[in-house]
Amino acid sequence: MPSYEQLGELLDPATTALLTVECQQGLVGPDSALPELAQEARDSGALANVARLVAAAHDSGIQVIHAVAERRPDGRGASRNARLFRAAARLPVQQLAGTPAVRVAAPIEVADEDIVVRRLHGLSPLAGTDVDALLRNLGCRTLIVTGVSANVAIPNAVFDAVNRGYTAVVPADAVAGVPAEYTPAMVRHTLALVATVATTDEVLACFERLRAGVRRG
Repeated sequence: MPSYEQLGELLDPATTALLTVECQQGLVGPDSALPELAQEARDSGALANVARLVAAAHDSGIQVIHAVAERRPDGRGASRNARLFRAAARLPVQQLAGTPAVRVAAPIEVADEDIVVRRLHGLSPLAGTDVDALLRNLGCRTLIVTGVSANVAIPNAVFDAVNRGYTAVVPADAVAGVPAEYTPAMVRHTLALVATVATTDEVLACFERLRAGVRRG
C-alpha cells in the first residue's frame, strides 16, 4: 500500500477525478439484473465505500463522473460481438435508457456538479465515450476508479486510463465482482501492476488532510 505522502501527491483535488463505474440500480440495486453481483457489492461494503468516497469528493472539490451502461429499447448500436452482450440481452432486467435501471443507485448521491456519462456499446467507461475528453478538459491527471464489476468494466477502465496517460488509483474495497474471492486476486495480481492500490479509508484520510491543509492555508 502507498504511504500517505505518496497517495497525497497523487490526489491533488485540482487534478483528480473520481469515477464510479456502473453503480446503477439495474446492476447493484435491489432489483438487479445480476443479483449475485448486487449482493456482493452490498455485502462486501464496496457500494457503501463508493458512496463514502463520492461524498468526500464532493466535500473536497474533486470532480465526480458516473459512468452508466445502457441500451436503447430497440437495441440500435448495442454491441453483440461477445457472449456477455448476448446474455445481457436475455436478462429479465434490461438497462434501458430513461428507466430506473440506469439511475445511479443508493446510497450514492449525485450532486449538481457531477457528470453522468452514458454509453450504448462496449465494455469500457472510457473507450468510445466522452469520459477521456471530459477529464482532459478538467485538467485531470489522476483517476480514482470505483464500482463494478471487477470481472470486466473495472479492469477495462483502469487499463484504458493508464493507456491514455492517467495515473489510476483503485480503492480495493470500493470495487466488487463475482465470485467474492476473485476481486482481491484480480486487484493484487493484475491491477496492482498498473495502478496505485489503496483502501477507501486511506483515500478518505488523504482527502481530509488535503482539506485541512486548505483550511490552514
